[in-house]
Amino acid sequence: MTLSAYRQQLNEKAEYLHMLFSPLNIPELEIFESPEKHYRMRAEFRVWHEGEEMFYAMFERGKKAGGGALVRCDQFEPACTAINDLMPKLMAAADVVPVLKNRWFQVEFLATLSGEMLVTMIYHKKLDEAWRQEAEKLQNALGIAIIGRSKGQKIVLKQDYVTEMLEVDGKNFRYRQYEGGFTQPNAEICRKMLAWACSVAAPLNGDMLELYCGNGNFTLPLARCFDKVLATEVSKTSVQAALWNIEANGSDNVNIARLSAEEFTEAYGGVRTFRRLQEQGIVLADYRFSTIFVDPPRAGIDDETLKLVRQFDNVIYISCNPETLRSNLDVLSETHHIRRMALFDQFPFTHHIESGVWLEKKA
Repeated sequence: MTLSAYRQQLNEKAEYLHMLFSPLNIPELEIFESPEKHYRMRAEFRVWHEGEEMFYAMFERGKKAGGGALVRCDQFEPACTAINDLMPKLMAAADVVPVLKNRWFQVEFLATLSGEMLVTMIYHKKLDEAWRQEAEKLQNALGIAIIGRSKGQKIVLKQDYVTEMLEVDGKNFRYRQYEGGFTQPNAEICRKMLAWACSVAAPLNGDMLELYCGNGNFTLPLARCFDKVLATEVSKTSVQAALWNIEANGSDNVNIARLSAEEFTEAYGGVRTFRRLQEQGIVLADYRFSTIFVDPPRAGIDDETLKLVRQFDNVIYISCNPETLRSNLDVLSETHHIRRMALFDQFPFTHHIESGVWLEKKA
């Protein structure tokens, strides 16, 4: 029996991780599958005009506009069904209203499992009151929230966020997700990632430090496993979302420090003091950290922060780049055992690989 295209690409990713990490004596790889289609909660398209006709389009990766690179997208199979259902309705409605149609060149969709939808319509013109009035009619007719953008303009008709609901181990968590802010695009895999991280953290106890916490995606479910949690994030938009999420979910054992990983490393080591910590009433000496959770950008963890990470008894590491993860694990495996490793197929049919590792400090 031949393998499906999805199964084949997933096997290739697993084989690549085995090859890359085999010198580190990794445990059996835990593999978490994605739905094969309709898994993305975010999508963006060019709005292409040819004469009087208007349609969604993408460009083939690595090719410039023109030369046959344009791909028409009346539907987009990777996007969730809510986005696919909305695409023709939005296009048809805008197509018959000149002020909405003229010089509209890009659109961004942000959907949720909870049923909310945010649409950003981007223009090559200044948006005026006539646009606002027609966009409000469109927003009400389609039951969505619309943002209008052009150079130097952002018009929020209703709200610039959606509120997602994710179930983890029988408990629902609410997340505010802002337009333009980072969110995990594959909601089903995100739930599996959260559940996996919680299964690792459940027996660990003590306090947890989190670096790169974003909007608190992992913070909130993991907080149930620890006495206190201190999470750090440098993006103001993400901190704003995280603070709302903490309050909305009643996670009263969590504090957010608006510091980069590098800044926190300096604060923790006593190299620098930060007024932001003092203003928030955060005293590092009050914490008894047993675990650190990290979800760094593609560049991985920098050398100084890696020295901090090595101090913790337990390290839970979520990575979007196997190459930088391998580099970091070369260092961390000197002081820690790799106890669990997982592959999360966050981005099916692409070369991108999301993975998770639990490391325990050597005796």
